[in-house]
Amino acid sequence: MRFEKLNENKIRITLTNQDLIKKNIDFHSFMANPIESQDLFFDMLDTAEKEIGFITRNYQIRIEALQVSNGDFILIITRSLPETKKCSEKKKLHIKRKNNNLKNTDALYCFSSFDDFCEFSLFLNNNHIKISNIAKNISLYEYNSKFYLSFSNINLASPDLKKIFSSITEFGSYISYSDLLNRKLVENGTLIMKNNAIITVIKHFA
Repeated sequence: MRFEKLNENKIRITLTNQDLIKKNIDFHSFMANPIESQDLFFDMLDTAEKEIGFITRNYQIRIEALQVSNGDFILIITRSLPETKKCSEKKKLHIKRKNNNLKNTDALYCFSSFDDFCEFSLFLNNNHIKISNIAKNISLYEYNSKFYLSFSNINLASPDLKKIFSSITEFGSYISYSDLLNRKLVENGTLIMKNNAIITVIKHFA
């Protein structure tokens, strides 16, 4: 985890893939359930105060969240004085989602090899993580010698959503979703498995 002071009232916190795995953080679970992540944010703000002297007590806080193509998770923290003189001792947290046109119900992950995708699918099966009803469509494409797992219409109410997207970063990397990229996969990539690629692998390889 890296803390950088951008100016007097703004810092950047960068978490690597390993940081995300250790803290069980996933971009999609954060986007779907931001309130559940607030304790973690407060812990990071406390660490920022200790490491780089960025004090947030009695300030209003705005957090911009972004996951970049290499899998790093970036938070831009901006502080500002409240409009009134009376300040609550508890930090006021306002989360602004920066998602590069990412729709909460769509996601795209890249695997370096087909074996990596199979290992992820079998990991879910071996750990009894249910994949049924996680998304309306889960398709696997091959494009430029890499494998892309596309989730469409994700069921944000699924109880296993957080487990799935937290564990996937151990095998592949998150790709910023865009309609253009998805169309490129459909038009120029090779569809390997459609409808529910994960269940297909489990059925044939487990």
